[in-house]
Amino acid sequence: MKIKKTEKVFLNDKLVDIDKAGISVTDSGLLYGAGLFETMRSYNGVVFALKDHLDRLFFSANAFSIKPPHRKYIAEAIYKVLKANKLTDARLRLTLTGGPMSESEEERHPTLLVTATKLVPYPAEYYKNGVMVVLCPFRQNPAEPTCGHKTTSYFSRMIALKLAHDRRAAEAIWFTVDNRLAEGCISNVFLVKDSVLYTPPIETPVLAGVARKTVCQIALKDSIKLVEKNLYIDDCLAADEAFLTNVIMQIMPISRIEKHTVGNGKVGAMTKKLQKSFEELIDSECRHRK
Repeated sequence: MKIKKTEKVFLNDKLVDIDKAGISVTDSGLLYGAGLFETMRSYNGVVFALKDHLDRLFFSANAFSIKPPHRKYIAEAIYKVLKANKLTDARLRLTLTGGPMSESEEERHPTLLVTATKLVPYPAEYYKNGVMVVLCPFRQNPAEPTCGHKTTSYFSRMIALKLAHDRRAAEAIWFTVDNRLAEGCISNVFLVKDSVLYTPPIETPVLAGVARKTVCQIALKDSIKLVEKNLYIDDCLAADEAFLTNVIMQIMPISRIEKHTVGNGKVGAMTKKLQKSFEELIDSECRHRK
């Protein structure tokens, strides 16, 4: 009889079986969505851009007065989960909440949860032919205090993403209340026009995506002109190329915006160049961990 492997997670101070992990019913993340999360990807047992993920986590934690454990402690917890589940190429999630509301503010300890599962990549045809995106029916409010942070208050994003999937689209693109291009539900957005790379500025605000940062660094290294500026629907429709980024999808080409064909409908030269450079960077940074 084959024994089913039990998934291990790291919860607060130890590794536990996933079916035995539990948090307080008064946890602020459960009750109020008062938490942060990071979605990460590992290659060859190495988490890509871990420092960037932790930089973003600590920046947001400071903004919302959540006190995370030390960086080294969190990094060790992440690798303990990978090792315990015997994973090398994995999708990881780190969740950090403000902790149980039943404790006084002075005594309250944050809740730290790290999980890891085998990576299930996006279909190869998405990268070969590009994907369709739709325009999100909701709007992003720059005055919303959680905007630009990766919080666990993600319900509106999941609603929009489901609506996109119901229309056989890969992603829904958000605009601000004043009609500026923002981001996808789970991704950042880039446009290419006349060999220039464009993306909305962080101050829009949009999430400071780790893959977004990586693409910007690659553009600088490869002498690709990068412009961060306010963009609108007309810029999207006039683009020669467009793509999405996050650490799981890496660089995902967009071939259609609803019924509109982007460029000639094929994956463009700059997108292909950036994809290749992204893969080379991963290869150099994520060799086997010592």
